[in-house]
Amino acid sequence: MRPSVVLDMKRSAVREAVSHFRTANPRVFGSVLHGVDHDGSDLDLLVDALPGATLLDLGGLQEELQTLLGIPVDLLTPGDLPLKLRARVLAEALPV
Repeated sequence: MRPSVVLDMKRSAVREAVSHFRTANPRVFGSVLHGVDHDGSDLDLLVDALPGATLLDLGGLQEELQTLLGIPVDLLTPGDLPLKLRARVLAEALPV
């Protein structure tokens, strides 16, 4: 199933999962945002790490989202984005 379809079906659950970790402001970018995702695509999500967040929070959230959605999830924070792409991705990303 296309990640965009899965996200549409489970948008509230994604927001809920994000709230269980030290993260906030989930946003979608990449192929789902541009409408070019397909079966087998991953879901590119951007989140803000809250104070005190660790790699365990981010890894735990990524694992929970992959289990919840049944598709690969590429979970990044703004600082993980390459500098040459960061401004564009941050400007285009849309809230989940």
